[in-house]
Amino acid sequence: MKNDQSQSIEISVEQAKLLGSAQRVKIIKTLVDAAKTSKQVADELGESPGSIHYHIQKLYEGGLIDLVETRTVGGIVEKYYKSKAKWFNSQGKQLMDPILADDYDAAISTRMSLRMQLSLEQREEMEADFKALLEKWVEISIASKGEDTKEYAIGIKVISAEAPK
Repeated sequence: MKNDQSQSIEISVEQAKLLGSAQRVKIIKTLVDAAKTSKQVADELGESPGSIHYHIQKLYEGGLIDLVETRTVGGIVEKYYKSKAKWFNSQGKQLMDPILADDYDAAISTRMSLRMQLSLEQREEMEADFKALLEKWVEISIASKGEDTKEYAIGIKVISAEAPK
């Protein structure tokens, strides 16, 4: 499989569950543009190397990141990982994140919904805008090391109101 982070890849429900963690989303983001070790990712995120190593192992075992290089430096084995993609799409009708289910009881929740008429090109532009907005906020969450933060689930669903042919 070509490692092209500009593209989305289809993932299973089990793989999608691995992304049901803000910490793992931040790890994926740090591994999109360059291969890094667990220690490098931990330093970038301001987290403990042990915790990051655990999450990287889960992402690797789940097939969401690749081991792209192994180096031995001074008797220490360094493993470099890279994300398989920047965006992941789950297969089937099950939610990627169960917290986004309609019946989830959250302390804080905001719902937004509307309909609009768009050309295919406008829909694609809107999707690109949503992706850019989400990427901006993942970057902000990465930069907020050690601050008092809470984890939120965000889901955007753009579907045609027309029945399939």
